[in-house]
Amino acid sequence: MTTARDLALVAADPRDRTIVEQGDLSLALAGAELIDLLDAEALALDGTLLVPAGPAPAGDRLLSEAAQWLADGGPGETVDDWLWRRGRDLAGRYRTVLEEEGLVEPERRSRNPLRREHTAPADPSAARAAGERRSSGEPVLGALAAAAGLTEQGDEAFDGLDDERTTVLAAVLQAVTELAGERQRRTIEAAAFDNIWRGD
Repeated sequence: MTTARDLALVAADPRDRTIVEQGDLSLALAGAELIDLLDAEALALDGTLLVPAGPAPAGDRLLSEAAQWLADGGPGETVDDWLWRRGRDLAGRYRTVLEEEGLVEPERRSRNPLRREHTAPADPSAARAAGERRSSGEPVLGALAAAAGLTEQGDEAFDGLDDERTTVLAAVLQAVTELAGERQRRTIEAAAFDNIWRGD
């Protein structure tokens, strides 16, 4: 299993009642893919610039797709650029692929259209392995899960990690913070608009 798949499986765990913003999860998954590409030596970093360094890893279609996206990004793409470009709707893409592969059951919609009922994983061994990795305190998955809002993580999250992985994780946390700020701005603007219509 890749870090990105482990993160997607942890996020899909029906026992976890945490409400996760799909945008935050998508950004964290895009960061996880960069970590996986670094691990596969298909990517290197020159500061914050992405440098394709080898062939796409075989055996994982989403990671192979990510490697192709990396090649398509062209020279000069930064980690931050990648997160926003690749991260768009990535959480939904992972969910769909995991459902297709039988690693998680499809989400069932309840009578309330705003709520989804999560079901147990179709392949509990994959979910169990992802959960064990998360609970082991492994720093990369822990930091990404914290960025996605699945757990809390202290400042020690990056301890022992090399510069490349630290750069990716720091960029994910920054992007999630920016997205939260944008959500807050839109909420404030919507509330102000409502007040105008009500005459407040």
